[in-house]
Amino acid sequence: MNGVHDLGGRHGFGAIDYDTSEEVFHDRWEAVVFAITNRALASGVAKNVDHFRHSVERIDPVSYLSDTYYGRWLGGVETLLVEAGVLRSEDITQRAVERGADREARVAARPSGHTWQDDTPRSQSAARPGVVTAKFSVGDMVTTCNLNPSGHTRLPSYARGACGCVVAEHGAWVLPDANAHGRGEQPETLYTIAFEGSELWGDTTEPCVSVRLDLFESYLESRYLEAK
Repeated sequence: MNGVHDLGGRHGFGAIDYDTSEEVFHDRWEAVVFAITNRALASGVAKNVDHFRHSVERIDPVSYLSDTYYGRWLGGVETLLVEAGVLRSEDITQRAVERGADREARVAARPSGHTWQDDTPRSQSAARPGVVTAKFSVGDMVTTCNLNPSGHTRLPSYARGACGCVVAEHGAWVLPDANAHGRGEQPETLYTIAFEGSELWGDTTEPCVSVRLDLFESYLESRYLEAK
């Protein structure tokens, strides 16, 4: 979907500073959120990983930009727990107030009234080999669709409407755009597409930069057909 979470490829954030000796969890509460989220997936509150990812995308935008990694997870899993009827937002708020929180403080969770419709059995793998025939081949030139979705997608905004080359074909995989919303798995062929940096960011891009993205077939159009 379009939103503040789609930060990939954007200018102005500087280099990524990371510590190779950093601990997995900075505080105990992060480990608790990790455990709650995995339990939500195991119990079916989070129907699949795409469903969970979309719940994180839907949290309050200020919270997404301000909270830590596991803070975003907490907002997402709270959204799913409320939508599943396990908890009520007002009860969560009351419990937080009882433990010292400000009742007027910003709340990350943004539950909706959406009801899950899909009963497809869950699998450990998202690969669905042999169920569809690939439309493109290695070496084909393609253009990504200029999508503006209201729901989950794995096509980042910076790569929309860009021309690239198919450099690998990975067979059929569950389509996240459908799987996140209870519309079934709708497997599609997954490809690796190579883009020149200048195609994504213009002529001022650093020389010799290229980017490879794994993209689903419905995100792609034939460059040859477009040219005709």
